[in-house]
Amino acid sequence: MNLALSFLDEHSEISILRRSRIYRSPPWGVTGQPDFVNAVLELGTSLRPDELLKIMLDVEIQLGRDKSGQRWGPRRIDLDLLTYQDLVMNSKQLELPHPRMHLRAFVLVPILELEPGFLIPGIGEARRELEKLGRQEVESVRPIENAKMETTT
Repeated sequence: MNLALSFLDEHSEISILRRSRIYRSPPWGVTGQPDFVNAVLELGTSLRPDELLKIMLDVEIQLGRDKSGQRWGPRRIDLDLLTYQDLVMNSKQLELPHPRMHLRAFVLVPILELEPGFLIPGIGEARRELEKLGRQEVESVRPIENAKMETTT
């Protein structure tokens, strides 16, 4: 995870503004795999959303992501672009906001850590969506600065 953060932060048009703690949760989708480890970043960038996504996908490849495996199965790294300002879009390459973010407590908990009043564009209050789901065993592991994890979703 730290290496992915470094790659993003070293890019001339990306800066990490804020980082959540790291959270561990039971896997979503395919349950017979190790727990998920997640964090949320707030980025500053002059890049368009599609350009930012391409850089994120390049970072995944540099860190050994193999997309030929089972959907939602075990993976070394998975970077998702969750929102981009208040933009709502649906293209072949990118859907914003992320189409399932409001269904995943492991996404909403770290978002709400950074921004307690976060509004998901086109959906509404993240806090309300989390209340519908419950925390689903999402627990803080430790501050992101001290973590040395290889797997994230």
